[in-house]
Amino acid sequence: MKKIITDWRLIFGYLLAHPLIFFSFDERKVFWYLFTATMLILISYAIIHEEFEINQSLWNDILFGLLTGVGLFLVFWLGNLLIHLFKLPLGGQVSRLFNQLSPDTIWHYLILIIILAPGEEIFWRGFIQKRILRYTGVWTSIVLSTLLYASVQLYSGQFILVIAALVGGIVWSALYAWKRSIRLVIVSHIAFDLLLFALLPLY
Repeated sequence: MKKIITDWRLIFGYLLAHPLIFFSFDERKVFWYLFTATMLILISYAIIHEEFEINQSLWNDILFGLLTGVGLFLVFWLGNLLIHLFKLPLGGQVSRLFNQLSPDTIWHYLILIIILAPGEEIFWRGFIQKRILRYTGVWTSIVLSTLLYASVQLYSGQFILVIAALVGGIVWSALYAWKRSIRLVIVSHIAFDLLLFALLPLY
C-alpha cells in the first residue's frame, strides 16, 4: 500500500478526477458538455501515463463484452424490480437520476458510445486499476479500484449511483483483472449503457 501512495501519477490522476467530476454534476444543465470535457481530460491523462493491454482477439472481446454487459444489465433490472416490489426509497432516486442525467438527444448517445463509456474504462480500469495491480494482488486491485471509482459518484447527490458504481465497478474490474483487455471492458460498458439508457431503460 505504501508504494501506491508514492505513485504520483496514480495519486494525481485520481485527485484530478474529483474536481472535474464534481463540477460536472454540480452544473446539471450543462452536465453532458462538462462530463464529456472531463472524460477527454482523463482519457488524455491516462494515455500519456499508461500503455493499454489488449490480450484477446477482437471477436473474443466483443463476445465476452456483450455477454457481460447484458448480464450486468440483468442484475440491475432485478435490483430495480426488487426496489419497486418492496417500495424502497431508492426508487425515487432512480427516477430522479434518469430525469436529470439520462441522454435524450442523438448526440448524447453518440458521446456516450464514443467518449463516455470508453473513457471511464480507459481511466478507471486501464489506468487506475492497472497501476494498482503493479503493487497489489488481483483481489485487492479489484476492491480498491472499485471503491475509488464509486467515490467520485458521491458528487451526484444520489446514493443509488454510488451503489450502481460499486456493482458495475466490481464486474468491470474483475473482468479487466481476468482478461487484461481494455477493449473487452469498453465493449461491456457500452453494451450495458445502451441497454440501460436506450433499449430497456429502468424507469
